[in-house]
Amino acid sequence: MPKREPVLVVGLGRFGSALARELVELRHEVLGIDRDSRLVQAHMDALTHVAQADATDPDALRALVREGSYQTAVVAIGTDVESSVLATHVLVSDLAVPRVWAKAITAAHGRILERVGAHRVVFPEREMGIRVAHVLTGRTLDYMELEGEFALLETTPPRDIIGKTLEEAAVRKRHGVTVVCVKPPGGVFTYATPNTVIGPEDHLLVAGETRQVEQFANLA
Repeated sequence: MPKREPVLVVGLGRFGSALARELVELRHEVLGIDRDSRLVQAHMDALTHVAQADATDPDALRALVREGSYQTAVVAIGTDVESSVLATHVLVSDLAVPRVWAKAITAAHGRILERVGAHRVVFPEREMGIRVAHVLTGRTLDYMELEGEFALLETTPPRDIIGKTLEEAAVRKRHGVTVVCVKPPGGVFTYATPNTVIGPEDHLLVAGETRQVEQFANLA
C-alpha cells in the first residue's frame, strides 16, 4: 500500500502518542516531536521519524521541518497551555502549515488556540466524557456527537420495532431518526433498507438530531 500524506505531531503524551501510532497504522508518515527525551526514545521504533526539540522555538522547528513538507500538523501538548499556544502559532505563522489541529483542555484555552490560527480545536477529555455519559444510560452502546446538534448513536432496538421491517416500523416518521446500518448478532454492520427486519439482538446505527436520537435510545 502506498503511504499517505505525512503528518507532524507535536507532543507525545498519552493523546499525542495514541494519535501518532494510529496514523502510522493508517499508512501515514509521522514525525513526532517532543522535548522530553524519554518520550522520544520510547517512540523510536513506533513512528516513522521522531525528534527531540522545543516546538515553541521557530528555529528549532525550521531545522526539522522544511516549509511546505507538511500539510497537516497536530499540536497534542497537554497541560502546558503556554507551550501549546506558542507551538500552534509557530506552525501557523512561521511555517505556514495549511492545516493545524490543536488539543485544548479548557474552553478558554480553545479560544486562544483559535485566535492564534488553529484551524480546528479538539477537546479529547471533554468529548470522551460526553461519549461515556451517553453509553452509561439507556440502550446506548456508542455515541458520537457531530456539529450542529446532530449525532450518530449505536443502540439496541426498542421493543415496538422488533420483528418489523424498517418500512413497517416507520422509525423516521415516528421518531425523527434514520437507521443507517444494522448489525445482527455475530455479524457485521450492513446498510439498512426499507426491507431490513429488526431482530431483538441487533445493533442499530442511528443518525439524527441529538435530542431525538437520545429519546430513541431511551425507548422501552
